[in-house]
Amino acid sequence: MDTMPAAPPALSPPGARSQRWLARLSFALAGLAIVLLLVFAGLKSLAMLAVAVAAAAVSLAAAYVFLSRRGILRWLSFGIFVLAPIVVIVVYAFRDLLWIALLSAGLWLLASMTARAALAGEQPDWHMPEYPARPPARHPYLIMNPKSGGGKVEKFDLKPKAEALGAEVFLFGGSGPVDVAEVARQAVAGGADLLGVAGGDGTQALVAGIAAEHDIPFLVISAGTRNHFALDLGLDREDPAACLSALRDGVELRVDLGVINGQTFVNNASFGAYAEIVETPAYRDDKRNTTLNTLPDLLQGHRGARLHVRGDGVLIDAPQALLVSNNPYGTGDIAGLGRRTRLDGGILGVVSVAVSNAAQAAGLIRGRHSTGLTVLTTKQIEITADVPQIPVGVDGESILMSTPVTCTVSPGALRVWVPRERPGVPAPTPPLNWTRLRHLAGRG
Repeated sequence: MDTMPAAPPALSPPGARSQRWLARLSFALAGLAIVLLLVFAGLKSLAMLAVAVAAAAVSLAAAYVFLSRRGILRWLSFGIFVLAPIVVIVVYAFRDLLWIALLSAGLWLLASMTARAALAGEQPDWHMPEYPARPPARHPYLIMNPKSGGGKVEKFDLKPKAEALGAEVFLFGGSGPVDVAEVARQAVAGGADLLGVAGGDGTQALVAGIAAEHDIPFLVISAGTRNHFALDLGLDREDPAACLSALRDGVELRVDLGVINGQTFVNNASFGAYAEIVETPAYRDDKRNTTLNTLPDLLQGHRGARLHVRGDGVLIDAPQALLVSNNPYGTGDIAGLGRRTRLDGGILGVVSVAVSNAAQAAGLIRGRHSTGLTVLTTKQIEITADVPQIPVGVDGESILMSTPVTCTVSPGALRVWVPRERPGVPAPTPPLNWTRLRHLAGRG
């Protein structure tokens, strides 16, 4: 009886093979770092580790005391914060262990880099789908704030360049406040079929809400100071005029909008310490000193409302700082200073910090496993307080809101037109998962 020949073993694609060898290299480097410590330091390696962990905990606790106290105690803690790592270096040097520590740390750094490179191939696609930007806008209407970003509108000649592309431009003028949302509504009533903003995230959010309400495209021009929204869309933050090319050669991204008590936000809403600081009148003129003078009362509970948070079945009592973002920030970012890889996940990112003493501050070195840190994603979150109104930082602008405050997400509500050719969004850094890495290294 004839038998079928055995099928040849399947070959791994080149990408999978490189992942496998990168994973193996990361384990080899980590192992080499440990072997070097054991061979040249012996039992002293345990003492080295203990000293390093203790110094990190002392530094973090000192940082908390610096932020939560005033006077001589603040400056003593600052001195401890600076001296802690110096003491570690001196101890290692006197024990002739400094070169071992530096070499081992370098190997661990290389192991981490190769591990993340191996895990990067396991990530899902981080690119948002692109759609044709059509039909062409016949009456684009752009709102520009000449004061935003230190005068970027004038510096980059945004108004004449936009008008040359057929756009009508509304330029902020005078010293009085401008109702940006009302300007956008009147523009739509007058026939505008695309709205855009050259300004900060707060102004972007107000006009974006009107564009989403009328289902017309929205154009982001990176003329603000920080331009978080533009960054996460992959736009050019160094040359705001490059954003205008979306009018002649653009693609459409369908982006989520955050909604807080009926008001839209494109970046985040912050509560607690950050919102209280931003509300302080002196903050805009002297950010650093205002923050240092306000934080002690906030961290010790002498100022600010007591918050209660409920979201996705999780209860958070009395957080000192709470950040709710339109889609979560990258792994490990607990301050909202990083970037969001995608803005179409249909979820809110929530980060809460509750630290009441130096021991809990030291515990933050455990990252997401710290008792003082809560990180979650949800579609809705509710914030209540022991007062009828609380300050909220909505895309960097302080607003008093009545409690309870409810944050939700409106999936795919905003049609954003971006240039076809743009810097784009870099690949996200994958979380360091040693279990997954071990699986990759052993895969044949």
